[in-house]
Amino acid sequence: MAKTVVILGGAFAGLHVAHALLKKRDAGLKVILVSKNSHFYWNIASVRAIVPGIYKDEEIFKPISEALSRYPETSYELVVGTAEAADFEAKTVSVTTASSSEPRSISYDQLLLATGSRTAVTGVPWKAAGSYEEAVALLHATAEKAEAASHIVVAGAGSTGVEVAGELGFAWGKTKEIVLLCAEDKLLGGDIVSSAAANELKKLNVRVEYGTRVEDTKPSESDAKKTDITVSSTEAKTITTDLYLPTFGLVPNSEFIDAKYLEDGARKGLVAVDEFLRVKDTTNVWAAGDLVSNPRAGFMITQKQAAAVAKNIELALAGKPPLAAKGMPVDILAVSTGRSRGAGRMGSFRMPSFGVWLAKGRQLGLNMFPSYLDGSVA
Repeated sequence: MAKTVVILGGAFAGLHVAHALLKKRDAGLKVILVSKNSHFYWNIASVRAIVPGIYKDEEIFKPISEALSRYPETSYELVVGTAEAADFEAKTVSVTTASSSEPRSISYDQLLLATGSRTAVTGVPWKAAGSYEEAVALLHATAEKAEAASHIVVAGAGSTGVEVAGELGFAWGKTKEIVLLCAEDKLLGGDIVSSAAANELKKLNVRVEYGTRVEDTKPSESDAKKTDITVSSTEAKTITTDLYLPTFGLVPNSEFIDAKYLEDGARKGLVAVDEFLRVKDTTNVWAAGDLVSNPRAGFMITQKQAAAVAKNIELALAGKPPLAAKGMPVDILAVSTGRSRGAGRMGSFRMPSFGVWLAKGRQLGLNMFPSYLDGSVA
C-alpha cells in the first residue's frame, strides 16, 4: 500500500530527511516537501553576505527543485507554500500557496515538522524572510546599508551577534565605528570561550558595550535615515546609529500547531518531543531542527536530529518501533570572528583561533552546501 510522508520545511532538517527517504527508492513511498521558499538559503553565511562583493546570490541560494530533480518525479512533490493548520488526528495539513486562492489539504501517513524559526525582530537577513525574492532583496538592502554606514550597532552578543560584529570589523573596523551591545557581562552567555571571542573582536576594532540591553528603537528625530536606540545600562541612554542590526531572539514557526503539542515557559512555542523526536501524544508526527532546539539551536545538532528522524520514519513505515535519538557526542561551539580567525571549543577543550577558522570561518559551511543538493548529506 502506498505511503505518503509530508515534510513541512525545506531547510536543513527538512531537505536532509527528504533525501534520506527518497534515496531508498521505495516504489510505494511518496514524499511531499512543503517549503515557504523555493530556494534553500545557506543562512549560516548571512553574517558575511552583508559585506558586498563576498558572495554571489547563487552561491548561497540554491533551488530546492534542483536538489530533488535526481529522483523519479512520481516519488516526490515540491509544494512552495506555508502551513496554516495541522490536524494530527485526521492526519492532514492545510497549506496556502501563491498559485491558489484556496488552502490545499494534504493527507499523510507520517509527518515531519521542520519549519524552523524566524528572527524576533524583522528586517534582518539571518533567516529566510518570506519568498526567495524577498530574502534576496533583504540581503541586498542590508549589504547596501552596511557599506554606506559610518556607524553600525549590532545588538545581541550570542553566536550570530559576535559573528556579525566580527565580519563588519574585519571589513571596516578601521574606517567605521562598529559597536556590539551585550546585555550580560560576558559574550556568548558567559561560555568559556567568551573572553577569546572578546579578544578577537578587540583586534578588529569592534567596541563591545556590556550590560547594555535594547529597550526601544525608532527613526532618529535628527535624521530619519538613522536609528535612535534606547538602551538600559548603568543609566538609560540613547545611541544614534546609521545601521541597527538586531541578532537576538528566535521565534519558532509553530503557530499552525495546536498549543497542546507545544512547550510552555522558557521554551514556549517549541514542539514537545520524546526521546525519539516524536511529537508527544502522537504516533506518526516528528520534529527536528530549530522547532525543537534541544539542547539548543545549531547546525550540527540539526544534522544529528535529521538523521535520527529519517531513520525513525523509515522504521515507522515498516511497522517497527523507533530508536532513541542520539545527540552530539560532545558539545561544540565554534564562532567565526571575521575571515581569518575565530573562537571555539569542543566540550571543555578550547580550540585555537586558527582551528576555528579552518573548521568554520574559512567557508562558513558552504563547502557542505553541495551535499544538500546531491543528497550525500543523508
